[in-house]
Amino acid sequence: MSSTVPVHPGLFTEDDPPRLLGGRCHACGHHHFPRHDICPYCASADTEGAELSGVGRLWAWTAVTHPPPGYRGETPYGFGVVELPEGLRIVTRLTEPDPGRLRADQPMHLVTDPLHTDEEGRRVVTYAFAPDETPSPGETLSPEETVSR
Repeated sequence: MSSTVPVHPGLFTEDDPPRLLGGRCHACGHHHFPRHDICPYCASADTEGAELSGVGRLWAWTAVTHPPPGYRGETPYGFGVVELPEGLRIVTRLTEPDPGRLRADQPMHLVTDPLHTDEEGRRVVTYAFAPDETPSPGETLSPEETVSR
């Protein structure tokens, strides 16, 4: 029995570094996440699994300060959209909970992040994106740098 389990199987690899598990359509060439047997862009069944880039750029962000119903993890946590080189925008958890420490187009990388401990005592992990760079503690970004697209 593993002491760590993914929040949902098939979303990401447990490698170091992790990768998102998406798909690619042979008919239209688009990537998608999560993996689907039918392309969400053109409805073709000619798709295959694809490991997606583990890096991207921050497109939008906020902080979740109150736990949603059923959520057993810690708050606050960051939540946002990261654009991958494949052109996908991934709605994702962010490791940085302070919106003032993030900026538009900031380089991000994929990590696994502990979510909670399940009934069997296993650590449940999810995917999240972490900033490649953050201001030092006490340093803030200018208002121009914190405006999201």
